[in-house]
Amino acid sequence: MSTRTAFRPKWSSAPGETIRDLLTERCISIEEFSLGIEETIQRTMEILEGRSAITIGVARKLERFLGASVQFWMTRDFQFREDAQKQSKAALEWLRELPLSDMVRFGWLKPAPLPSEEVASCLQFFDVPSISEWRSSYGTYQRAYALRTSPSFDSSPGALAAWLRAGEIAAASIRCGPWNPQAFHALLPGLRALTREKNPDVFLLELRKLCASAGVAFAVLRCPSGCRASGAARLLDSKQALLLLSFRYLSDDQFWFSFFHEAGHLLLHADRGVFIDGLEVGSSDEEREANEFAGKVLVPEDVQHELLQLQLDHRAIIRFASRIGVSPGIVVGQLQHRRRITPRQLNALKRRYRWSE
Repeated sequence: MSTRTAFRPKWSSAPGETIRDLLTERCISIEEFSLGIEETIQRTMEILEGRSAITIGVARKLERFLGASVQFWMTRDFQFREDAQKQSKAALEWLRELPLSDMVRFGWLKPAPLPSEEVASCLQFFDVPSISEWRSSYGTYQRAYALRTSPSFDSSPGALAAWLRAGEIAAASIRCGPWNPQAFHALLPGLRALTREKNPDVFLLELRKLCASAGVAFAVLRCPSGCRASGAARLLDSKQALLLLSFRYLSDDQFWFSFFHEAGHLLLHADRGVFIDGLEVGSSDEEREANEFAGKVLVPEDVQHELLQLQLDHRAIIRFASRIGVSPGIVVGQLQHRRRITPRQLNALKRRYRWSE
């Protein structure tokens, strides 16, 4: 005995599109069609645009004027409305995954009065044609790319994707020279001096300019709710790299360690994909290498032994920091990172920042 499976096409367009195709093939105008099915022009346009359901009465008129059975037209309309309802539900679920309020607050999106407009605005922001396309590209960051963090990293995929996309948009507005790893590496020792600059408006501008000269688009973007990333590094293409920071911890030691950590990823691991860091202790070889790289840039190898001999002496730390050309907070951060002091000790020597609303 054979089993017949019913054909159930997934109509994503209104039945009116099928009607328009038939009218075009037969060179029938909208006015002629309206007269043929004995409906007003307004009612005819509502049918064509999917704003009015095809009743059994209308289906009989379509059968008589255009052909195809009443069942075809009723099924066509039912499937369209069923799929539209599912798509609407999926769209609302997707919007709930995104940090919309923060995306608007940070200026990444303009407020939209209707959910349908919110969907279109978000798709435009991510530069994708559909939600399914978003899920295949942005929505799988946490699986497609290694999150170099501890298990406590609980960032939302939607929030993480929004932050990363905002970084890509910011990078597109930065004029950069071609990506030059050798030139970028040569810049890093000189950038250490910027750790002593108190004003972030000054050192961020200088960082952006110097990084751009070596083909690195440097951006700092506040994380939206649900995203706990501290930094990300990747090659956008063969000619430009992206170094993105969130300033998550709002202290000078964490900011500069994150910067040089991501710089290490670009110089050591750029060919291995995207690196997203939460600054928790990671277990991968790449993370250890990036941590070591950042530590050696901040405190050069020839004075590492002196760093490890420092005690809980504010003045000694300030003198050491001044001699090697970094801020005292950097030295405190390195001592804490190397577990020479606890995370609660000497934090008064760190410089703190805050976001301006």
